[in-house]
Amino acid sequence: MGSSPIIRPIIYMPKQDNKFVLQTVQPGLAGLMDGSVSTLAPIFAAAFATHKPHVAFLVGVSAAVGAGISMAFAEGLSDDGKLTGRGHPFRRGVVIGVMTFLGGIFHTLPFLLTNFHEAIILASVVVGLELMAISYLRYHYFNMPFWKSIVMVMIGGGIVFTAGILIGAS
Repeated sequence: MGSSPIIRPIIYMPKQDNKFVLQTVQPGLAGLMDGSVSTLAPIFAAAFATHKPHVAFLVGVSAAVGAGISMAFAEGLSDDGKLTGRGHPFRRGVVIGVMTFLGGIFHTLPFLLTNFHEAIILASVVVGLELMAISYLRYHYFNMPFWKSIVMVMIGGGIVFTAGILIGAS
């Protein structure tokens, strides 16, 4: 008896769903990933350098706002969407900008706490939840194996998270 080949079903995605993924989910996910990961190092570096949650909060807000604006302009100016089918650049810019801001602000909010250790612990938990959400979205919308998605996202986020702590503690 030979082993039977693994048969993977062909997933048919209606054109309307494909358009939604291309024009909304993809820029939203890119923004969430950028905001969640790119703001980790500055926020945690500020937190560990000063041991002042308020300073980390200010750095986090400025990083989230700056990253959101930057990503919105980068996406909005990248192409007109006609050649690629990615939709109107203004809409994509808004989606990626808002999601980048949200990705950066969620793990910034725990630094409103006045206790440094509580803020660090809560922010770390929020980072883990953000990375899990990103992993799930990649799995759900982009047919990425779930555990592969988790490993890839966690490795990237973990490297940036560790860099921020090491820089701030030096």
